[in-house]
Amino acid sequence: MKQVQIPTVSSAQGVQIPAIGFGTSQLGDCSEIVAKALELGYRHIDTAWKYGSEKGVGAGLRASGVPREQIFLTTKVSHEYLRADDFARSVDESLRNLQVDYVDLLHVHWPTIDNIPLAETMAALAKAKREGKTRHIGVANFNIALVEEAMRLSPEPLVTLQAEYHPYLDQSKVLAGCRRLGLVFTAYCPLARGRLFNDAVIGEIARKKEKTIAQIALRWLMQQGNVAAIPRSANPRHMAESLQVFDFDLTGDEMSRISALKRPDGRIANPKGRAPAWD
Repeated sequence: MKQVQIPTVSSAQGVQIPAIGFGTSQLGDCSEIVAKALELGYRHIDTAWKYGSEKGVGAGLRASGVPREQIFLTTKVSHEYLRADDFARSVDESLRNLQVDYVDLLHVHWPTIDNIPLAETMAALAKAKREGKTRHIGVANFNIALVEEAMRLSPEPLVTLQAEYHPYLDQSKVLAGCRRLGLVFTAYCPLARGRLFNDAVIGEIARKKEKTIAQIALRWLMQQGNVAAIPRSANPRHMAESLQVFDFDLTGDEMSRISALKRPDGRIANPKGRAPAWD
């Protein structure tokens, strides 16, 4: 299959993030999968200390033969390690796991649950950037009020908010907030962990476009402008299909029909004790 040129999404600071990335949560020892993703054309690889996939990601990067500077690598510091000293140790551990000198994007994975001052965490995040351990910084699973507070407290600019987003979850307030703040919205669970695959509306549009349901759902995200997506799969055919979303457009009516699929119970990632008051 011909390798796809993946466009980028830009933050207000001009940071270019590949519009489609490859997620590695729940993939375990994913070295062969990551190497395959890079062979197919993915250049944004997303991992986290909490996923337990960093060592596999690092091995996959090395096995792929793709030069490090061509890869946009993201990892995250878990909520257990948001004190300054713990944060620094976690960053160093992630770099060792990945066997790299730096990552391209470092996130705070979830807001604190132990009343750790956000100012302390954001200072530690900014310090990692200033020390060259990450090129850019962001937050994950924050609501917009927390994002605004994080931006106010951070000595370095944030470039993205990573959060769950798919047609069954209304994220209009978060999307509007990201646009206002100049952030890229990086969407995880963009296919709702397979829950979209029997959807009649998306299925009808997919048949009309001669595309898969996954491709329609990803295209819906892409057309919103400042959204990047990180689908996850261990199936090479599905991995390749997720890259084939830049050669067609959805009409305004199709976009509206998919947006109307949002559900009150659409959220998947909502861990008790860690999740903020969602927008």
